[in-house]
Amino acid sequence: MDHVASRIVPGFYRLLQCDGGGDPERMGEVRQQFLESLKMLVREMADPEEEEQQGGGGPWFLGARFSLVDVMLAPWAKRLFLIDHYKEGGVGIPKKEERMEDEEKKIWGRWDLWMEAVEGRKSVRETWSDEEEYVKAYKRYADNTTQSEVGRATREGKRLP
Repeated sequence: MDHVASRIVPGFYRLLQCDGGGDPERMGEVRQQFLESLKMLVREMADPEEEEQQGGGGPWFLGARFSLVDVMLAPWAKRLFLIDHYKEGGVGIPKKEERMEDEEKKIWGRWDLWMEAVEGRKSVRETWSDEEEYVKAYKRYADNTTQSEVGRATREGKRLP
């Protein structure tokens, strides 16, 4: 849960607010940092194949059990479309057909399994707002013009409030 709060959420805002500051490589660096944070989390997810052999298995962070980690991560994972919407190159998670290395296939395949379960979960579907509302609400972050405490903290490289 700490990883979601201290790495994933701030990384989401850094990437969404990133304008490169005149440095075209800056967006790539910020994107790579965010992807590494996601990969770190995915590596800690239960391996569904191992769980299956032990009589369990499931798509969630802990395998068969939906947990607080899933609850914390789901809203931010669902918001990743905003980065794809606003930023050239998007989040940068490779498409299935572009995953060449075995580790990349395993990590992003596990992410896909988790995302599919999240998107199919009734509680997520019933609490998710219309995506156009998110697009409107997050535009000021994508333009890096927000004056919210979160936006200012992100620009200043501080912890989120």
